[in-house]
Amino acid sequence: MLYQLKLSTTKRDELRDITREVAARVKESGVQSGIALVYCPHTTAGIAINENADPDVKLDVMMRLDEVYPWEHPKYRHMEGNTASHLKSITCGPSQHLIIEDGRLLLGRWQGIYFCEFDGPRSREYMVKIMKD
Repeated sequence: MLYQLKLSTTKRDELRDITREVAARVKESGVQSGIALVYCPHTTAGIAINENADPDVKLDVMMRLDEVYPWEHPKYRHMEGNTASHLKSITCGPSQHLIIEDGRLLLGRWQGIYFCEFDGPRSREYMVKIMKD
């Protein structure tokens, strides 16, 4: 089953928690055991799994990504001016696989699924592919 989901981001850089949306699609699918693939079809965004208990973790991650990949750099050549967004997207990656067992996602106690926006605000989409064992 393939689900196409939409969201709108509000900042240039943003980690949006999409755990509930993905979990709802798993429940809707009725799959008891399998894999959920969460995929982002954009070159300046990505999907990550990380802590969702302390909001400071998101801030720290974005701060460090900005330090490693500053928005402006004298050697960037991409004419759109969003090279940092592409680099962050490559670092984050476009997808994550999650185990489904007993009809639910097997996430760690503190884990959440994030849509990672690096070139917003924009209207975006991501896909959830649910595969049964």
